[in-house]
Amino acid sequence: MRLLRGAGGAPRNDAALLCLCAALVTGFAPLTCAERPQHGFAVVAYYNGHGRGLDAVPGGKLTHIIYSFLHLQGNRLALNGPADSTGIARLVALKEQHPRLKVLLSLGGWGGCAPCSGVFAAEAGREEFARSARELLEQFHADGIDIDWEYPAIEGYPGHAFAPGDRHNFTLLLRALRDAFGDRYEISFAAGGFTRCLLTSYEWPEISPLVDAVNVMTYDLVNANSPSTGHLAPLYASSGQQESVAHAVHLLDSLGVPRQKIIIGAAFYARLWVEVPDTNNGLFQRGRFFRFLPYRSLGDFLREHGDFRTYLDTAAAAPYSYSARERLFATYDDDASVARKTAYALALHLGGVMFWELSGDIPGHGLLEAIDSVRSAPR
Repeated sequence: MRLLRGAGGAPRNDAALLCLCAALVTGFAPLTCAERPQHGFAVVAYYNGHGRGLDAVPGGKLTHIIYSFLHLQGNRLALNGPADSTGIARLVALKEQHPRLKVLLSLGGWGGCAPCSGVFAAEAGREEFARSARELLEQFHADGIDIDWEYPAIEGYPGHAFAPGDRHNFTLLLRALRDAFGDRYEISFAAGGFTRCLLTSYEWPEISPLVDAVNVMTYDLVNANSPSTGHLAPLYASSGQQESVAHAVHLLDSLGVPRQKIIIGAAFYARLWVEVPDTNNGLFQRGRFFRFLPYRSLGDFLREHGDFRTYLDTAAAAPYSYSARERLFATYDDDASVARKTAYALALHLGGVMFWELSGDIPGHGLLEAIDSVRSAPR
């Protein structure tokens, strides 16, 4: 591990120093900077800000923004109220200034897909949902649907129904959507970024041709239910943690998922643990989950609480911070780590990068700028 001496213990801003393409060790055939794709690279933002920051959405730095979340009402895709109508309309209006921007509507989210297993087990449920989705896209002049069912065929949110048949029913759901949409609208889905989900929840050969993109949630790889600290969203596996961006990409590649449809995820937030012993700077130690923090609040928290020191796990290419005095541990993405992920995705000709979620960023000088600086750098 290497200590990063950022001011006040905050994550250090060194994205401008990154010239990573030639230095990446990806495990795939290396590419020169000139070979990196200049077009068709997606930058996808999930938006769950409840109206926050809509006036300052940086549409020119995004290719897609996904309004999160709508829900099931019976078998139909439904809004949660007038605020959804206003929010979607304001996002779609951004396309007047940014005509290449796509606005998608997302179903579900963590805790938001309780009836999915039952509804999508029936052909009538799938077909009515697909029709209602198309009706909403036509109503709002939006560009597609994102399905965030966490998770088909395995346990996700506590108490939500799941069944082995979900795996095939998810395929049938995507097929019903494609039949209803034709080529007019995009279809993506949020896939759990951990091994069990990637191997169990999806029929990859059947669904890959049906979707435009797979948004791989390569974050929350340690989460609020984890009894030990670790990396929220590491780029690489390490001796203490196998789950990572690169592990998920290698697995999907081995399963035949087209690289250009793989969108890797970054975290615009932090997770903190308390009661973490002062061993290995708090990394991979027992602790108790404490709280979630949006990235825009992280720097102030680290400066104002305890004696945080910030480190880089060089094996995982992941930052973290630890306060020995307060026994507090924080894991997150910072500008350097999201820049590395962007360079990694470009080097491997992946479809792009996505993140959860836009309102967590620092407007004008946050993580999106780090992504954009790598994506738009001269080749």
